[in-house]
Amino acid sequence: MTTGAHTSRHPRAALAVVCAAVFMAMLDNLAVNNALPSIAADLDAGVSKLQWVVAAYTLVFAATLLSASVVGGRLGQHRAFVAGLLGFMTGSALASAARDWGLLVAGRVVQGLGAAVVLPAGTALLRHVFTDGAARTRALGMRGAAGGLGVALGPAIGGPLTSTLGWRSVMWINLPVGAATLAAAVRVLPRPPAVPLRWDPAGQVLAVCGLGSLVYALVQGPVDSWHTPPVLAALAMAAVALPAFVVVEARGQQPMLDLALFRDRPSGAAAAAVFTSSAGLFGSIFFLTFYLQGILGWSAAGAGAVFLSASAFIALTSPVAALLTGRYGVRVPLSAGLALNTLALLGLSHYGRRAAYADYGWLLPVLGAGAGLLFVPTVITMVERAPAARAGSASAVVDTLREVGGAVGVAALGAVLTTRMRTALRDRATDAGLPQAEARHLADAAVDGGPGRGFDGRHPAAGWVQDSFIDGLHLALRCGALAMACTLLVAVVLLRVRKGD
Repeated sequence: MTTGAHTSRHPRAALAVVCAAVFMAMLDNLAVNNALPSIAADLDAGVSKLQWVVAAYTLVFAATLLSASVVGGRLGQHRAFVAGLLGFMTGSALASAARDWGLLVAGRVVQGLGAAVVLPAGTALLRHVFTDGAARTRALGMRGAAGGLGVALGPAIGGPLTSTLGWRSVMWINLPVGAATLAAAVRVLPRPPAVPLRWDPAGQVLAVCGLGSLVYALVQGPVDSWHTPPVLAALAMAAVALPAFVVVEARGQQPMLDLALFRDRPSGAAAAAVFTSSAGLFGSIFFLTFYLQGILGWSAAGAGAVFLSASAFIALTSPVAALLTGRYGVRVPLSAGLALNTLALLGLSHYGRRAAYADYGWLLPVLGAGAGLLFVPTVITMVERAPAARAGSASAVVDTLREVGGAVGVAALGAVLTTRMRTALRDRATDAGLPQAEARHLADAAVDGGPGRGFDGRHPAAGWVQDSFIDGLHLALRCGALAMACTLLVAVVLLRVRKGD
């Protein structure tokens, strides 16, 4: 291939490169989850700090995706893809060398920036590689499947790495994989010319301020109290910045976010589904990791293996989802995926301290099948229904919604869990005869440290702490299920007229 070529002579290799990059970016959303207990012990981090290890990546990723799609247009998608991949690898190296919580979070921020540049650039490049509609649909389906598989395999890969090589291996494993992907990208990806797109600085500032303050408030509110000045200020900032962002984008001549995309019924339904499902899935898997290791006693590797059946069903259902989307539109796979994920989260909310794998194991394939049916059609629908010139932007919208949903899901379900856990533990302690002040201190210590730190089986309050954590987890899972059920109703209403979409 010669420099400046607009198409690739190796379409399958180009697709493999893009899918590998998407897989890595999505894997890092959840691969770190099974390492969190080890990170907590090594860096002396409580639940709130551990939430930021996850949220720092997803929030920065989400907040900069739309601007990154403009960067790809101005620099050229090939250059953007290579630069983003290098940035992702740099963040991985920084995080793997972290000796304190702050440096680890900084590395996650750099990872998020790199991933934000890679994903929309890769999708835009696929539009140049696959010009036939049917072939492009299959390619976008593979791209969506790679993302879903990365989410599902994150815990399964992160667990064994943590158990055998330590939590740092979850970060540095990206270096050899990233280097191989980079070498292949230089050889097989096309080099379409840059497209002069306008910057949208006002929209980007408002998006970063609004999303950042919202997630900060959701993470810190249950820990510091909802009435503390920083939390109240963050909520006020979000309440102002997010509506202002919508107004700015609606009035802009060439906005970073094209709101017309959401007025299209199939795209609107896909957008709602990807946001809600990501919130429920990312938030649930984050706290299920603590449940498996801190309550049921699984090792990091064992907890990762628990999710393997979910990963397998994502791989099995993703091609089916692409086929259904091409034949019937987004309605059938989207509705089925939302229904299955609602069922899975509701089912998982019924197990306690003595649950065996045989009890809840059947729900993991249901969770995987639902994810496969959701992630693939949302990517296909929103990219295919956008103008070709805005394919990267449409892809960025999908990824933004998924990442914002994930960040908000971890924060919101975490707020539900910790609030319920604090109340339940305080009630148990006072019912057992502890004075109010001691009960509050116990609840604060347990919420800050988590169910598995400082309250082992010999501690008299261990059972209270674990039962209270399970109470909070059950409520959080049911809230996630309720959100998905409501989204299913919205999708049915939006798609009921255009049955062929």
